[in-house]
Amino acid sequence: MLFERFEDHGLAHYSYVVGCESAGIVAIVDPGRDVDVYQAFAHQRDLRITHVLETHVHADFASGAKELAERSGAELWLSAYDAGELYEVAFAHHPMHDGQSLTLGRVRLEARHTPGHTPEHLSFLGFDLARAPTTPQILLSGDFLFVGSLGRPDLIGEDAKVGLANQLHDSVHRVLPPLPDGVEVHPAHGAGSMCGAGLSARPMSTLGFERIANPYLRAGLSREAFVGEILGHVPPFPPYYKRMKQVNSRGADPLPTLPGATTAIGARDFHNMVDSGHVVIDLRDQLSFGAGHIPGAFGIGAHGHLSAWAAWVVPYDTPILLVAPHESDINPAVRSLVRVGLDDVRGYLEGGIERWIAEGFAVTHTPQAAPAELMAELPRGRVRVIDVRSDEEWSDGHIAGAEHVMGGVIAEHALSLPRDGVTLALVCGSGYRSTVAASVLERTGFTNLLNVTGGMAAWQHAGLPVRRGE
Repeated sequence: MLFERFEDHGLAHYSYVVGCESAGIVAIVDPGRDVDVYQAFAHQRDLRITHVLETHVHADFASGAKELAERSGAELWLSAYDAGELYEVAFAHHPMHDGQSLTLGRVRLEARHTPGHTPEHLSFLGFDLARAPTTPQILLSGDFLFVGSLGRPDLIGEDAKVGLANQLHDSVHRVLPPLPDGVEVHPAHGAGSMCGAGLSARPMSTLGFERIANPYLRAGLSREAFVGEILGHVPPFPPYYKRMKQVNSRGADPLPTLPGATTAIGARDFHNMVDSGHVVIDLRDQLSFGAGHIPGAFGIGAHGHLSAWAAWVVPYDTPILLVAPHESDINPAVRSLVRVGLDDVRGYLEGGIERWIAEGFAVTHTPQAAPAELMAELPRGRVRVIDVRSDEEWSDGHIAGAEHVMGGVIAEHALSLPRDGVTLALVCGSGYRSTVAASVLERTGFTNLLNVTGGMAAWQHAGLPVRRGE
């Protein structure tokens, strides 16, 4: 069996190539938007993509399944269980039912209907026919079973979540018990994804280990307790998820080339485009962004979860301009943006922020403070700490007296935050998310901001006190 994982770090998304190298044919499972990466892989290995499969209608990224099938001439096999659902696939495909299989040389993929995360969700068992034709080797579990968790059941809305949580319970107890402990579990996401709570950083596991360590698979967990726990631990709901579901159910627009990846824009033209309403994403790091950036720019570093945070905070249907530390950062950044449907990238600032400053254009500064400096200021009562990390991180340890506002929803809380009389010190794990949050607040007129350098990692490294569990 040929098996290869592709990882998008910005979305904690895994897609897969699975097939038979001796037969020269493969299927792609849950492909991302920039489908050229799969075509390049197939070309380099002299393989033919014959099938494209998806586990479900995805919410967190723009799917490349439709376009990859069209480009490669592959058959597009999707769930047959979307009919009549809120998000029903509107383009031509082969409907795949529970128990149905396809054969790729000496490999067979067999579908299992695993509703709960979504109504139509499928998982795929992979059999190596040359070694053990009746025993599955892998489970491509999509967003059904994660390493350490299960998929969130609230994507369809409040009215449907209890029913889906019950379906998730049924999927666990119907599909998993007949499978051997040795089956490898390969999900569609890892740590950092909002598609479930408490996902492990490990990209794969075994079903035997998950039976021991996954809290939702433990023996004796009643249906009522299961539903309560899965609904009680859902992460914050990214608003863009609804848009991605709509995009993927109708089919993402074709992407023949990466937009804006080679378009350098001079500083004066760039300035005019900013004045006309284009959105700026500054890809530099915390300290560089804080030292000086274009007023109104979003500070979302290239070397982090650019896809996810851009999807959280950047408005759709607005042309995008980029400011980068190096030209080599542009192409990967554009890939990250189109993966979440932010397609309208017009180009990047030629010469970077240095050229902007040389032309005499205005810049905004975000003051920075080292943890020790913040600690010294706290007793004076002139600083209010806003912790923008996840619920789990907050519970693991935070600064005493801090207020918890997850970074993705900081704009929704802007009206409740003071704009004068106190400085708002933003802190996250490393400084990446607090930079995003600071830029969002700056766009709404906040000037009383302070960004904590190095975040809670630096705070704890300096031996400063933390409060836990509140």
